[in-house]
Amino acid sequence: RNVTCIYGVEYGDNSYTVGFFSRDKLTVTPTDVFPDFLFGCGQNNKGLFGKTAGLLGLSKGPISFVSQTAKKYGEIFSYCLPSSISSTGFLAFGKNNNNKTTKDGPQDALPIFYFIEITAISVGRTHLRINESVFKTAGAIIDSGTVITRLPPAAYNATSKEFKRQMKALNYKSAPAYSILDTCFHISGHTNITNIPPMSFTFKGNAKVKLDPSGIIVVVSSKVMCFAFAGNSDPQDFAIFGNTQQMKLEVVYDVACGKLGFAHNPSCL
Repeated sequence: RNVTCIYGVEYGDNSYTVGFFSRDKLTVTPTDVFPDFLFGCGQNNKGLFGKTAGLLGLSKGPISFVSQTAKKYGEIFSYCLPSSISSTGFLAFGKNNNNKTTKDGPQDALPIFYFIEITAISVGRTHLRINESVFKTAGAIIDSGTVITRLPPAAYNATSKEFKRQMKALNYKSAPAYSILDTCFHISGHTNITNIPPMSFTFKGNAKVKLDPSGIIVVVSSKVMCFAFAGNSDPQDFAIFGNTQQMKLEVVYDVACGKLGFAHNPSCL
């Protein structure tokens, strides 16, 4: 019999989707066909900056794409998010021939999330002095559906303060806040806005990941760009490594083995 089932899901950055819970045959390739695939037919979708057509569930939850295709793809996938809609990225499922160095993920109490361990942040040549307990208090996750990285208050304050100091040395003037982004700068007078302090994150296992400039700043208007990070209001809230910071990085997930890794891939622009 036909039964109407309504679903509603809210994500870490307060984006959400509400609609009808459905079942249909999913064809990924002519040989990769999944009968009785469960999905949501979104009627009301909202993202941080709008213009959201839909969401692909890549969590470890029982009805995510990863879980429903586990027999075919082995709960292994990777993606590379391009820096603009005119650039090239990819999403791949199953094992590939690239030997990626992955780091063991910690055991987590919330099984739908991919937990990571941030151990250090650097801005330019400055290694920020952030107490280890700051990130261990609530932990951190990586989330391809959260736009802007969220940091614990102490970590964000230290990172934002150092970034502003180095931007001031490059003659950038402060601009008013935009949405959740409170560290913004005027672009006028600067011909190369990628001339900014580099940043890197270090994860457990000494996996150091250098961010692309597109993962450090976001241009919000023709006159203003902002530091692409935000601070949590509560130090107990876990940090989120968002998709803006993942731009131009290949992120490799081996869910079955509890591993995750990063790589710079020349095919992702």
